[in-house]
Amino acid sequence: MSSEIVQVQALVIGSGPGGYVAGIRLGQLKVKAMVVEKAEPGGICLNVGCIPSKALITASKTYDKLKHGADIGLFADNLRVDMKKMQTWKGEVVAKLTGGVRQLLKSNGCDYRAGTAKIVGPGTVEITNGASVTTVTAEHIVVATGSRPIEVPGFPFDGKRVVDSTGALAFAEVPERFVVVGGGYIGIEIGTLYAKLGAKVTVVEALPSILPGTDPEMAQLVARKLKKLGVEIVTGAKASAWAEKDGHAVVTLQVGSETRTIDTDKILVAVGRRPNSEGLGLETIGVTVERGFVPVDRALRTNVPGVYAIGDLVGQPMLAHKASHEAEVVAEVIAGHHAEMDVRCIPAVIFSDPEVATAGLSAEEATRQGREVKVGKFPFAALGRAIANADTDGFVKVVIDAHSKEVLGVHIVGNGASDIIAEGALAIEMGALAEDLSLTIHAHPTLPEAIMEAAKASLGEAIHVVNR
Repeated sequence: MSSEIVQVQALVIGSGPGGYVAGIRLGQLKVKAMVVEKAEPGGICLNVGCIPSKALITASKTYDKLKHGADIGLFADNLRVDMKKMQTWKGEVVAKLTGGVRQLLKSNGCDYRAGTAKIVGPGTVEITNGASVTTVTAEHIVVATGSRPIEVPGFPFDGKRVVDSTGALAFAEVPERFVVVGGGYIGIEIGTLYAKLGAKVTVVEALPSILPGTDPEMAQLVARKLKKLGVEIVTGAKASAWAEKDGHAVVTLQVGSETRTIDTDKILVAVGRRPNSEGLGLETIGVTVERGFVPVDRALRTNVPGVYAIGDLVGQPMLAHKASHEAEVVAEVIAGHHAEMDVRCIPAVIFSDPEVATAGLSAEEATRQGREVKVGKFPFAALGRAIANADTDGFVKVVIDAHSKEVLGVHIVGNGASDIIAEGALAIEMGALAEDLSLTIHAHPTLPEAIMEAAKASLGEAIHVVNR
């Protein structure tokens, strides 16, 4: 067994969208830093999460559009899915991005090591990679180890019948029947993509509706589209067990007081994620861990001086872009700059059909805070670009303070929402007023015009819908 001792100013454990961004920014700030990763550079997001899922979602959307091309005068003969080819293309997308991570770290002067890291004492970490052990001493340790899918009783992941999101994004062929346990954003995104590729999909959700925590009006629109795609949604239901039978799986559900069974080929369990806080040696140096999460202050500092945590490990929302922003903040803090997490909103996107994107407060949340609000709403059905796209399901809501006219929230359901929500986030972050959005000239015909029109509607000045 070989050994090595290395000294750095900052060691980052994990190379996901939190860890690798921290490494890059530390390098830019001339802090001698190292990033260590036990799997592949880029973490869950780039390798088996955000990026590959969106690649497959894009492919499934294209296929679905082609199937309905006759509606707009386009006829595709012998249309078919080659799942192996699609997986190859997805792999190329992933490889392009993950390959760039190491190069970016190197170009910014940050060392990258492969191996499993464990804190063994104050400012001391051991990195094990096969027979090699590297001892790293660091003034600052940033823990950015992310999260993993939650298993549920009766459905241990076996990679064959029962899969997590990683397994579901790696199918060599489209399953004929597909049960999704969990109607949150991961389950709905993956369930939708396979429904479009031809699978008979059943979504099982324990709560009364899918996409819990989402504006009910938006969730209902997604549910209606799922039904059009032939997806069965079973709410108020709990998957209790499954069994192998005659070459397929049989899933048992408890729906109220009734028991029901569903035949399927694959089962995706997507009921949430849990933080990766075990086995890191956090307890060795006294870092507080609560229900798996690591509490931090606004500067991402744990209770132990010199130890920081970012990303999924520190709690909701478990979003890649939140981790990346925290990474930049923690790098600034380590470099001695005054920085902290000071954000008015963190936008969130669900890549369903139609897409859902939100930034800031809902009208209900703002009202609970004691604010009087006005809401402007503009439907995609009245938007020229959406009509020309042959994709008019959805709307934009802009929530403003009734007195100051400050923009409090922007909520979008409709395809293209993921691309236009950034304008809403910028408006909230800069403290914009409804007039700032309504008086900004938006190019025509484009989807962001819907934000301008919704802002006008909140003021009673909408042009292309009747003002309420």
